[in-house]
Amino acid sequence: MAYVQIQSLVKAFGETEIIHGVDLEIEKQEFTVFVGPSGCGKTTLLRLIAGLEEVSAGTIHIGGERVDHLPPAERGLAMVFQNYALYPHMSVFEDMAFGLRISRVDKAQIRRRVQEAAEILQITELLERKPRALSGGQRQRVAIGRAIVRQPKVFLFDEPLSNLDAKLRVQMRVELIRLHQALKATMIYVTHDQVEAMTMADKIVVLNKGHVEQVGRPLDLYHHPRNLFVAGFIGSPSMNFLPGQIAGLSETGVEVALGGGQKTLVRCKPDARAAKGAAVTLGLRPEDLKPNAPGDSTLAGKVRMVERLGGDTYLYLSALEGADITVHAPGDIVVSAGDQIPIGVSAAKAYLFHESGEAFARFPA
Repeated sequence: MAYVQIQSLVKAFGETEIIHGVDLEIEKQEFTVFVGPSGCGKTTLLRLIAGLEEVSAGTIHIGGERVDHLPPAERGLAMVFQNYALYPHMSVFEDMAFGLRISRVDKAQIRRRVQEAAEILQITELLERKPRALSGGQRQRVAIGRAIVRQPKVFLFDEPLSNLDAKLRVQMRVELIRLHQALKATMIYVTHDQVEAMTMADKIVVLNKGHVEQVGRPLDLYHHPRNLFVAGFIGSPSMNFLPGQIAGLSETGVEVALGGGQKTLVRCKPDARAAKGAAVTLGLRPEDLKPNAPGDSTLAGKVRMVERLGGDTYLYLSALEGADITVHAPGDIVVSAGDQIPIGVSAAKAYLFHESGEAFARFPA
């Protein structure tokens, strides 16, 4: 049995159902990330696990024990919030120790746990300061430390880095990965940022409108998205989508006719729904497109904008009768807005989706 097991979980507010029969398993010591756009239900699902929202139907088990009927304090969880939620009148030490004191833990043990957590988070020198004397990153470490001292069965993180600046978010991502490795803890982390999900997670749960779209390891979701939603959400910049029709079927793949009479081959497996003339969507990742280079097929595009980031350049092109595509190019590429350039497409790295949004199965790499 998985360490955290969710079965047929439903949450409704009145007659409006927000979480629709979610089934999910999380293993012990796994770092699992819930990711999806605003309003997809990821925070609500986390709050149901924490006991901060009442379950409408379904069950939640943690460590083999059913907990969905228990109050939050009895579930063995610790939650880190987006806004830190520190007590402004307390020192860092007092803030981290507060929950243990309420639970009447021995004073010597409280001091030992706080000191150990402070050393792990490298905030020992901050223990006598008040929150107002701390930076955003330091406050977040204190909030995490307050969770560590409780020695929970599962850590819950609700978008803990969203209030930090870009550079500090990257630093804190690394520190959270290091913390997970050091504690060997089970962690569930909520974010709308798919880059955070890809870089931190052992397992990603992609949510959309209260449904689980796909669960898997980061690179499995990147290389084998189940549908258009996952394909468009996982990857930065997001996948390009071009409408087309099936022009031919063979053992080597599916030939797709695009706007302007252009055709491209996709190395995927035709299934029972694949028929000549059927509407499909071609998916092309920006990093798989080759500007000014040959491929199995070629698209022509007019450069609208060039975004130079040093080692990388992103080209934004109008192609195929006005359809826009993004291309990841080398940083030193010589190109300007208004240029007409060819884009090489690899049949093995293209994706294809049915009109329903479901992905065609790809041939093994």
